[in-house]
Amino acid sequence: MSRHIFLVAGEESGDRLGAALIAALRRRAQGRIQFSGVGGAHMVAEGVPSLFPLGELALMGFSEIPARLPKIFQRIRETADAIVSAKPDVLVIVDSPEFTHRIARRVRARAPEIPIVDYVCPSVWAWRPGRARAMRAYVDHVLALLPFEPKAMGELGGPPCSYVGHPLTERLDELRPKELDKRLRLADPPLLLVLPGSRTGEVRRMAPVFGAAVARVAEKFGAIETIVPTVPRLADTVRPAVASWQLPARVILDADEKLEAFRTARAALTKSGTSTLELAISGVPMVAAYKVSLMEELAARLLVNVSSVILANLVLGENVVPEFLQRDCTADRLASALVPLLSDTPERRRQIDAFARLDVVLEAGKASPSDRAAAIVIEIADDKGRSAPEMLALAPPTV
Repeated sequence: MSRHIFLVAGEESGDRLGAALIAALRRRAQGRIQFSGVGGAHMVAEGVPSLFPLGELALMGFSEIPARLPKIFQRIRETADAIVSAKPDVLVIVDSPEFTHRIARRVRARAPEIPIVDYVCPSVWAWRPGRARAMRAYVDHVLALLPFEPKAMGELGGPPCSYVGHPLTERLDELRPKELDKRLRLADPPLLLVLPGSRTGEVRRMAPVFGAAVARVAEKFGAIETIVPTVPRLADTVRPAVASWQLPARVILDADEKLEAFRTARAALTKSGTSTLELAISGVPMVAAYKVSLMEELAARLLVNVSSVILANLVLGENVVPEFLQRDCTADRLASALVPLLSDTPERRRQIDAFARLDVVLEAGKASPSDRAAAIVIEIADDKGRSAPEMLALAPPTV
C-alpha cells in the first residue's frame, strides 16, 4: 500500500527536521511512499520539491512585516489549496506555528478527513497556554522534542502528544569530544566560544555587550582564544560586529570547524536558545544571556511563565546555567560569571556534572527522533480512523 505524506516547514530548522523525517519514513515504508510539500534545500535534497522558495517567508525585522504579510498570506492560501487538492494520507506541519498552524486550520475546515500531525510542540508551557486546547480543533497528534512537553500538553488540555526526542541526540558523535579534543580543551590558552545569535537582530543587540564581556574576561583571566561560529547568511552581519571588539576573535562559517570548536572549547558565552542545549550536550560550561526591546520585555513579563528561558536548564529541570537577561545583561556581570568556568572550580564542575545527566533525560541512544516520529506518522497514515487513545498506545513512551 502506497502512502502520500504532505510536509510543510516554515524555516530552515523545520526544513532540516522535515528532511530527516522524510528519510526515516522512506526507510520504514520501504519505498511505498510519496511526498509533497513546502520546504528548503534539505527537503529538496530528499527529493521533495517545494511549492515555493522557503526564503520567501524569512523576515529580517519588524519593519519588513507589513510589506511582506500579503505575500505570506497568499502562500498560506496556496499551500492549503494544494493540500486539499492532493488529499494526502497525513499532513505533517513542522514547527513555525505562526505559518503552519494557519495552514492546518484551513485544511481542517475544508478537508477534516486529513489527519494533521504537528512536529515540534509549540512552547505552550512557556507562554500562551490557551493555544494547547485550541490546537485540539485542528491537530490530531503532536510530536515533541523535549521530554517534559507531553505532560505539559496534557495538563493544558491539548491534543495527544508523544515525546520522540531532540534531533541533537542524533549528533552525539559529532558534538562529544574525543581523547585529543579533551586534551585540547584543557590546553592553554583556553578556547572561548561566543554565540551572539542566529538572527540579524540578535547579533546586533548581543554582539556589543558580548565583545565587551570577552575583553573583561581577558583582563581578569589572561590570554584566551575567542571563536565566533556563525552561518554564511549572517557573515556580513557578524564580521563587522566582531571587528570592533577590543579582543580579536575569529569568525568561522564552516560546519565542521564549528563542531571542532564545540568539542575543544573550555567555556562559552551564548544567547539563549537551542545553542545552550547544543553546548550542554558537548559538555561546554556556559553563561547565557539575552536582550530584547522594551516592548518585547513588557509582553514577556505578562505572558511568559517559566523558571528559566535557557533551554538547557528547562531540559535538566535545574537552573545550572547562569542567565543574564535585559538589564542584568552587562559586560561586567557576564565576565564575572565566565571567568570561573575557565578553571577547575565548583561552578565549572556543577555544570559538567549536570550535563552528564542529559543522555538519560533525553533518552539518547534509543531509537532516533526521526525514526520515532516516522513510526507515528506511518501509523496515522495507515489508519485515519484510529482513536486518540489507540494512537497513544502505539506511540513511543512519553516522559
